[in-house]
Amino acid sequence: MAAAGVAIAGPEQFNQLIHSSTVPVIVDFWAAWCVPCRMISPILDELMAEREGQLVVAKVNVDEHPTLAAEYGIMSIPTLLRFDNGQETARVVGAMPKAQLLRRLGL
Repeated sequence: MAAAGVAIAGPEQFNQLIHSSTVPVIVDFWAAWCVPCRMISPILDELMAEREGQLVVAKVNVDEHPTLAAEYGIMSIPTLLRFDNGQETARVVGAMPKAQLLRRLGL
């Protein structure tokens, strides 16, 4: 896996996580072969450590879950989606510096 976090096993787990979480959920759509995905991996690791208990980071491997990626219109990776109360509230496509990533995710 590209970074630590909740590895999504399928659509059912994905839906349960985004709808039941009381904190924001950042979902990273990624693939092992994706160089930009590997570039943001350390940023996501730092984010999880810095904001433990304040957010959840989930990982969706697009090669393993293409239907889930298609359902959310993932056309490029990495794509990060922020969910609050089950609703998508932010979308970031591509690798970028940590400060810019946090700003675009509203964190």
